[in-house]
Amino acid sequence: MNSPAARFFRRLFPAMLLLAAAVQAQESVRIGVLAWQGLEEAEVHWSSLAGQLEKRLPGKRVELIHTDLAGMAAALRARELDFVMTNPGHYVMLEAETGISRIATQVGSGFADPAHVVGSAVVVRRERQDIRSLEDLRGKRLAAVSPDAFGGYQVIWAELRRAGLDPERGQVALQFTDFPMARVIDAVRKGEADAGVLRACLLEYLEREGVLPPGELQVVAVRSTSSPCQVSSPLYPGWAFAAAAGTPPALARDVLLALLSLAPDATGSSWSVPADYHAVYALFRELQIGPYAVLRETAWSSLARRYWPWLVGLLCLMLAGGAYTLHVEHLVQRRTRELSRALDERHRLEATLQAGQQQMEHLSRLSILGELAGTLAHELNQPLAAIGNYARSLLRRQQRDQLSASALQQAAEEIAGESERAAGILAGIRAFARKRARVREICDMAELVREAAGLMRGMTAGGPKIELLDALPEQQRHVCVDPLQIQQVLLNLFKNAWDAQQGVHVEAPIEVTLQVVDTTCRIAVRDHGVGLAPEVDAHLFEAFFTTKPEGLGLGLSICKTIVEAHAGEMQALPAAPGPGTVFWFSLPLVAAGAAASGEEK
Repeated sequence: MNSPAARFFRRLFPAMLLLAAAVQAQESVRIGVLAWQGLEEAEVHWSSLAGQLEKRLPGKRVELIHTDLAGMAAALRARELDFVMTNPGHYVMLEAETGISRIATQVGSGFADPAHVVGSAVVVRRERQDIRSLEDLRGKRLAAVSPDAFGGYQVIWAELRRAGLDPERGQVALQFTDFPMARVIDAVRKGEADAGVLRACLLEYLEREGVLPPGELQVVAVRSTSSPCQVSSPLYPGWAFAAAAGTPPALARDVLLALLSLAPDATGSSWSVPADYHAVYALFRELQIGPYAVLRETAWSSLARRYWPWLVGLLCLMLAGGAYTLHVEHLVQRRTRELSRALDERHRLEATLQAGQQQMEHLSRLSILGELAGTLAHELNQPLAAIGNYARSLLRRQQRDQLSASALQQAAEEIAGESERAAGILAGIRAFARKRARVREICDMAELVREAAGLMRGMTAGGPKIELLDALPEQQRHVCVDPLQIQQVLLNLFKNAWDAQQGVHVEAPIEVTLQVVDTTCRIAVRDHGVGLAPEVDAHLFEAFFTTKPEGLGLGLSICKTIVEAHAGEMQALPAAPGPGTVFWFSLPLVAAGAAASGEEK
């Protein structure tokens, strides 16, 4: 085929291939655009921008990709976009998530400051006279596009919170319609919502385009701003034109220069240098969303909602711990009271026991006096008889007129001496028999033995001689004792020794030996009787055991108790050489310095 048509197509086909190759060779500039009013409306609105940019970017092919909020974020993460155009709130979120940076800010028609362009308007049907302010929305149904829409919800959300209404707490019933924003208008017109949130100037635009009858809807809580439209909120910066994180800086610079050189489009919008987005960051921080969502997560209320099972468990654990502590405290107080009562009872029993022991000791002393009562009467009779003889002698001499002065003086002196002797005997007996509290005194052991021997001789007539063998050194002869109790022990031993010797009619003296054994003073009383039978020796210190018909069997038992109370010991041994028995007991010696101090006192 060599017709003219064939020749035309053979020449056109290579030209088309060359044209297609040239188009593919052009660098593509991919711009993501937020289609907040739907894809068709977005294509109509932004188509002229793509053409103007291609004219100012030689060799570049501008491709507009219309998408929604989530789609734009996904495309940025997939590195499918070089630039994006979106509202200021969405930009702040994408900046934190993907690292985009704004290079220009849109200035709307009628706005002079790019930092005050985007706002929100709350609209209601004209007949709704019950809603005139944001506070009137309490309990009402409010339609909005999406929780992530900046001008379509977040701006009014902040205003509602400032007015004392928190939609998150259900004080306003929210209804999200999703994009496009015209769905919000439909919800309000149909009565499905009491009010709706629109981006600023959308209501006026739709009325101008004839889409919405003028006056059917009205803006409430109108604020005085620089906006040419009625708004219910402050104004925030205009839309952002931002470069993706991987966009070459040279391309971003060329696109920025191209944007700044563009004339206002058909709607009157243009582009300027990036505006200050501080107000948007502050709004997000106030709502604790976007890059500040972590504040919501770390707030006490958020932590309580997230970790309430742990908090409940911790509270239960604390309550259990507190209950256990109270229980333990109750047990401690109860045991303390029981212990206090037990201690009081112990002290009472100890006092009773001590009183009983003192009573027994007193009875023991009275028992000794009772056993010696016969000889005591005889001993007292001697001075009384002497006093009587001297008195009768004085009377006879006076009757015979032979009473001289010298005889009278001699008789008086004898009477006084004998009466003093009788008084001394009675004073010793009274001191020995009286009741009194126990004491501790530092005493010379030899002196105690001599006093006890004197008392023994005073209470007995014709008693045995008591011979003291004192082997105590000068610095080791003092003990800290109750003198009366030790005297009672010695009198018991003396009385037993005398009885033992009287049974075999032995007149040998009772030997008392004092010597130092280790750190104690040992006092041994030896008699010359027949000694102890084995059956007697086995029960010698038992209470109420006695071999005497008139005895109580308490003497040696009490003596052993007294010695042990003084930290000493008491034993009985056969005498060597015999016959006879040696009763010995020991008492701790007092240091020389303490003894001297005690004697001075």
